[in-house]
Amino acid sequence: MLVVKRCLPLLPRPLMSRSFSRFNPIYAPASLNASNLVVEKTTNPKPKLPKSELVFGKTFTDHMLEVEWDAENGWGTPKISPYHNLSLDPSTIVFHYAFELFEGMKAYKDRSGNIRTFRGDKNMVRMNKSAERIALPVFSGEELQKLIDQLLILDEDFVPEGQGYSLYIRPTLIGTTASLGVSTPDKALLYVIASPVGPYYSSGFKPVSLEATDYAVRAWPGGVGDKKLGANYAPCVLPQLQASKRGFHQNLWLFGDEGFITEVGTMNVFFVFRDPSTGKNELVTAPLDGTILEGVTRDSILELARERLSNDKWVISERKFTIHEVKEAAEKGNLVEAFGAGTAAVVSPIKNIGFRGEDISVPVSLGNSGELTAQVAEWIRKIQYGEEEYKNWSRIAKQN
Repeated sequence: MLVVKRCLPLLPRPLMSRSFSRFNPIYAPASLNASNLVVEKTTNPKPKLPKSELVFGKTFTDHMLEVEWDAENGWGTPKISPYHNLSLDPSTIVFHYAFELFEGMKAYKDRSGNIRTFRGDKNMVRMNKSAERIALPVFSGEELQKLIDQLLILDEDFVPEGQGYSLYIRPTLIGTTASLGVSTPDKALLYVIASPVGPYYSSGFKPVSLEATDYAVRAWPGGVGDKKLGANYAPCVLPQLQASKRGFHQNLWLFGDEGFITEVGTMNVFFVFRDPSTGKNELVTAPLDGTILEGVTRDSILELARERLSNDKWVISERKFTIHEVKEAAEKGNLVEAFGAGTAAVVSPIKNIGFRGEDISVPVSLGNSGELTAQVAEWIRKIQYGEEEYKNWSRIAKQN
């Protein structure tokens, strides 16, 4: 033991604990355990806003979930307590070196009053991938989902009813080591807050205009564009403001001299092309090559489309394609429709794309969207609100 102790300081603390516990299970850091949950209920409940006054991410529920972690002891006791401010040292590592990641989930109230979450297991997998990438601790996704269930049940009155309304859930993990040294955090905080929301776009389900952006890059090969890190988002705000000044709602992010299409705003993006040689339509989205966020909605659309669209009429593709291909298809009448896809808006129809001073018109055959866009939105809505059971995609929150 003395020899081991002399060697320990040579290793970063998280690696030290994992290596040490591999040979000494009795000293293994604690895993995240939902059965240890401690609940402190608020004595000052917040008023519930009318649904018409809900603004995305501006109001929050009565409670929040927190779990502390340190390299020596592992995950601490999960706590649900009244929503409150965090107290962190000014030198805390998250402020200086962006040791921060998050997820976006939603809870829905079905016709029977049950609270449902949509494919949370996928969010947990992605959250752990993000954590590994920036040297923060991983955890059991199922245990965190159990804890989120308890938070939802406690704050069930904040889950609004009705189509388009939901409770947005934000699991977050930050490094909390108080130090200006650039090193692996030996302390972290996992917390979850929730916000009642209405439709993401106040204007409703209407098509948006995009600026094809090649003067700024969202992500690059070998980077972290496929991880949900806070550091990925702030640099995208200025180009969005610039696009807005030119009359566009969002950026269509391009990459490379070829103009490869990657994402739209903070969403994945889909295009539908008609192949005149076969008469088939192709639903295409960019591949998961490390630059594209592994969207839960994206994955859901692909799986549903492959199962429900006829092979005689449709081809479903994950491949590289360029803004030039989109432009040529539009000019030849072979561009059918396009839409963004993500947790916040689910699907967002696209009506036009500005590219180097030219306008690429995107058809919206139904007036506010294309036919497949509307169909996909309905497929997912029915599963989210429990109107249709599909595999294990909809989880009902249950009391432990």
